[in-house]
Amino acid sequence: MTTAPSDPTFVPATQEAAPPSRNKAVRRFLGNRMAVLSTVVVVLLCLLAIFAPQIAPYHPNDDLFLGQRGVGPSWEHPMGHDHVSRDLLSRVIHGTRVALTVGILSSLISIVIGVIVGALAGYFGGWVDEVLSLLIDALMAFPLIALLIVLAAVLGPSLTTTILVIGGTVWARYARVVRAEVMSLRERDFVTAARALGALDRRIIWKHVVPNVLTSVIVLASLQVGSIIILESALSFLGLGVRPPTATWGGILSDGRAFILRYPHIAIFPGIMIVITVLAFNFIGDGLRDALDPHQKIGRSK
Repeated sequence: MTTAPSDPTFVPATQEAAPPSRNKAVRRFLGNRMAVLSTVVVVLLCLLAIFAPQIAPYHPNDDLFLGQRGVGPSWEHPMGHDHVSRDLLSRVIHGTRVALTVGILSSLISIVIGVIVGALAGYFGGWVDEVLSLLIDALMAFPLIALLIVLAAVLGPSLTTTILVIGGTVWARYARVVRAEVMSLRERDFVTAARALGALDRRIIWKHVVPNVLTSVIVLASLQVGSIIILESALSFLGLGVRPPTATWGGILSDGRAFILRYPHIAIFPGIMIVITVLAFNFIGDGLRDALDPHQKIGRSK
């Protein structure tokens, strides 16, 4: 004899939006060669970032190689030296740590804000939706890089400021996606049943609705990390990101700008790293989208 569940707000799992088969999703992802290759690249980049002090042959700010200012690649220094004789490979490796730290932490901040705002707007509707949608639309309409420049200039350059400024401004895309999906879920049978059983709105949102939009959030997050890395590089390039002499890809690009004709390698190598990293995250996002929901329509983050 089957007993009723003790939780008065229990809703049978079969009534909820059924997620795609895990094994089928894994097979789809593994069948995407570019996504798998990109995953390997991202894992290697993460290891490079975590163990940067151990992997880098020299300290990123050591100018021990006097007389080798701007010298190109060699066996001893595969990426050559920068404009003040520092080992460029060591600086690029340490720049990987900054890029991934900002990309991942800013993404987490934007996910939290975006999911909360989108879930509230989509579930409650009415004036709550109107106010929050107005905020979302205003943030997405405003030129993002201009807003970041203003905020970074006011708050001052630092790693913490860069993470908070980017994370606090790019959440609108998450909010828009979550809002649209929550609006389609709030009248589904499993939500109606939970509401009829007396579940609080807070419980319905976080226990029954939000878990069903996580697929879209995960896909969008993988695409968004690459965009955030570009934004961080742009701020560092303009001198508004992480404070020098901390090695960042954007900062190295800025250093090489004045010597692009004499020492082009200073700008080429960090530029290559930015391109590889952004493409890797984008291919992973495409692979996750196709694996988790082939019919899902999420535009690429700009």
